[in-house]
Amino acid sequence: MSSSNAAKRQTSGINVWALLRLFVIALLCAGTGIAHADVADTNSSRALRAKYAAAQDRLSHNQFQRPLYLDSSETPGGVAGDIYALVNYPFATVGTALNRPGNWCDILILHLNTKYCRASTTSGGSSLNVSIGRKYDQPLDEAYQIAFAYRVAANTPDYLQVRLNADKGPLSTRNYRISLEAIPLENGQTFIHLSYSYAYGLVGRLAMQVYLGTIGRDKVGFTVVGSQPDKQPLFIGGVRGVVERNTMRYYLTIEAFLGALSEPPQAQPEKRFRDWFAAIERYPRQLHELERSEYLDMKRKEYRRQQGERPGAGAG
Repeated sequence: MSSSNAAKRQTSGINVWALLRLFVIALLCAGTGIAHADVADTNSSRALRAKYAAAQDRLSHNQFQRPLYLDSSETPGGVAGDIYALVNYPFATVGTALNRPGNWCDILILHLNTKYCRASTTSGGSSLNVSIGRKYDQPLDEAYQIAFAYRVAANTPDYLQVRLNADKGPLSTRNYRISLEAIPLENGQTFIHLSYSYAYGLVGRLAMQVYLGTIGRDKVGFTVVGSQPDKQPLFIGGVRGVVERNTMRYYLTIEAFLGALSEPPQAQPEKRFRDWFAAIERYPRQLHELERSEYLDMKRKEYRRQQGERPGAGAG
C-alpha cells in the first residue's frame, strides 16, 4: 500500500466519508431545490427527446472526447449532478438490464464506497439496502446502511425511467434521489440521462466544509471554469466538484454493467470490475483513488460477500 493511501486512511474519518461518498444515483431531488414532478410517460419521453435534439453540439464537442456531457448545480440546501450520454446498446438491452432491482446491486457494488447491496421485493414494493463505507476494505458493521425505495416509474417501448429514493442518510443528509431515464434512437443507440442528488442540513454542511478544507481541498470536478497560468484547464472544485465526481463514477458503473452483458454470466463480474476501473482511470485528475490491484482485490471480496452473505440486523 502506498504512503499516500495510508495517509488518506488516517485523515478520512467516518463522518467525512459517510457524508460525501454515499451512493445517490441520481437525481430528481425535491430537497435540492430542483423540482421534478411525476408527469405522464409521454411527456417525459418527449422532454428527453427534446433534450437530445438540443444537446447535439455538447455531445459532439466536450472535454470527455465522447458523446457525453455533465451538468451540476448547488443550492443553499443541496447539490445535484446530471449526465447525458449516448450508449452503443439498443434500447431493449438497456431497458431489460436496468429495470431489475437485483441488477442495480451488481451496478452499485462497482463504486469504491459501496460495500454491500441487497435487493428485496415485498407486497409493498422493491427496495435496495445499501451499505456505504470507506474506499478500502471495511467490515459491514462499520458501514452506513441506506434503504432505497426502488421503482420503475415508466417502462414502455420508447421510454424507461427508474427511480431510487432514500429519505435519510448520515449527518443530516436527506432526500437522496436516484433517477435514470432512457430513450431509443433510430441508429440503434440509446440516449441516457442519469441524475444524482441529495440535500443536507447544518451538520452535513459543516462536515462538507471540513472535507473541502482538508482531504478534499485539491480535488476537482469536470466543469472547466477558466485556465491556469500554464494554459491548462481550471476545473471546478468545492461541492459541485464533489457531486460531479460521484455522478461520473455512478454513470461509469452503468456503462461497465452494460458492457459485460455479452460475456458468459460467470465472467461478467470480473469484466465489470476491470472495465469500471479502466474507465475511471481515463480521468485520473478527478477520479484516481486506488491502484488497480487494490481495487480488484477489494471488489472481488465484496462481491463474494454480497453473493453469499447477508449483513447483520443493521442492514435492514
